[in-house]
Amino acid sequence: MQEEYIKRINKVLAFIDDHLDTNLSLQTISKVACYSSFHTHRLFKAITNETLNSYVARKRIERTAILLIHNSKLSIGEIAVRYGFLNDSSYSRSFKKIYGQSPTEFRKANKNNFSKIGKANSKNGKDSFITEEYLCNIDRLKNWIKMKGNIEIKQMPNLNLAYVTQIGEKGIESAFEKIVKWAMPREILSKRNTNVCRVFHDSFKITDADKVRMSIGIASDQEIKVDGEIGLTSIAAGRNIVGHYEIAPEEFEKAWSALFIWMNENGYKKAERNPFEIYHNNYNEHPEKKCIVDLIIPIE
Repeated sequence: MQEEYIKRINKVLAFIDDHLDTNLSLQTISKVACYSSFHTHRLFKAITNETLNSYVARKRIERTAILLIHNSKLSIGEIAVRYGFLNDSSYSRSFKKIYGQSPTEFRKANKNNFSKIGKANSKNGKDSFITEEYLCNIDRLKNWIKMKGNIEIKQMPNLNLAYVTQIGEKGIESAFEKIVKWAMPREILSKRNTNVCRVFHDSFKITDADKVRMSIGIASDQEIKVDGEIGLTSIAAGRNIVGHYEIAPEEFEKAWSALFIWMNENGYKKAERNPFEIYHNNYNEHPEKKCIVDLIIPIE
């Protein structure tokens, strides 16, 4: 029964991601889950540690934050209306509760900024971006990626993804172990163009680390049959920036920051599809404990 609960909440999470600009009432979500409203509400809270309403509200604000950073063509008013806010004032109040600054201030502060969030005061204690710190570090990151990374623009096919949901950083290794343990006896990883993968549905720059949702799984351009609590979805075909790296686990944050800087400086725009990682080795088997990995940013 636990497996069935997880599968249904996975379905709900995917539905919410795809419909943040529509009416996401408890009744609507309950129909997706195929449970009563009462049971859906309790089950969602038990698995995600957030109520449905608070989760949807947070995701909408975080989606607008991403648009403020990556889509300068959209006005703040257009972004507010798209995600169901009655006016700029209600949107600004909701945004400030999470980020400690107005959407206008946030957009200005984070223009061309893809660095680590720096400390700033807010009611929630949430960090905000600091442009000065970014500018001091940008040249080092640009030099680092030249030495460590090989970047290309690549059209990638639709990939099937057998996955488990991971929320937050705690337990990531267990999630990887679970999906590999599931795949090994089924010989899925022995198929061509099949690799362990991690998809980011949230950004660590936008979302608190303990709330970031990831799909950790097996990606393949071939058919995958799933069972139990393993979900099945897809990574849409499209054009991507692909950064090829051989790096230590502690260098991932630097690698992602450098790749976003490269994207910006070369005039590319991030698409609304989710960034992801594809792994080409088991880093425990590498003589220097390094990951051979592709970091992938979907672009327009």
